[in-house]
Amino acid sequence: MTSSTIPDGYLRDAKGRLVPENLVRPSDKLQDQLVAKMLGHADELSAQIARFKAHCFDDVGSFVDLLAEQYGVTRGGGKGNMSFNSYDGTLKVVIAVADHLTFGPELQVAKGLVDECIAEWSQGSNDQIKMLVQHAFQVDKEGRVSREAIFALRRIEIEDERWKHAMAAIGDSVRIEGSKTYIRFYRRATPEDSWRPVTIDLAAA
Repeated sequence: MTSSTIPDGYLRDAKGRLVPENLVRPSDKLQDQLVAKMLGHADELSAQIARFKAHCFDDVGSFVDLLAEQYGVTRGGGKGNMSFNSYDGTLKVVIAVADHLTFGPELQVAKGLVDECIAEWSQGSNDQIKMLVQHAFQVDKEGRVSREAIFALRRIEIEDERWKHAMAAIGDSVRIEGSKTYIRFYRRATPEDSWRPVTIDLAAA
């Protein structure tokens, strides 16, 4: 008998011990069967979605290669963002590439410059800008700052050299550590209607 084999009439508990089924509460046995059944279906569905995703990207790649062969150009932007529509305008497939961004040590330089500005502007300065700055440099539980809030600072036009240097430092701090490609599906009843996503995400289904 291998270590992974469970004899008939026994269940293995969380500590790895074999427990006779007659000593296991009926509710625990039912729960065990429920979880095993659901996870079995979930594993099958996960594998099916993975195959579906791979087939979709293969089909898109084949289509783009065909376009390149026919016209000598590649459809979409340099990062691979592409959109495909059905002939009647009611179906759409979107390929989107999202960069994973982090911030380098220049961000701390930017924070120091911004802190100087806020300290000097404390009398009569815009409270909304103060709150935005505080939110931008506040870290979450994982020690990360809000990318959206940091970039929002760069959209504020302030004629102060320290502020401009801080915004330049923020730009220099951006690091692209990788990217992930997503495929999304949409449909609508007529070309005049709004697009409705076809959800494959279990949480959104």
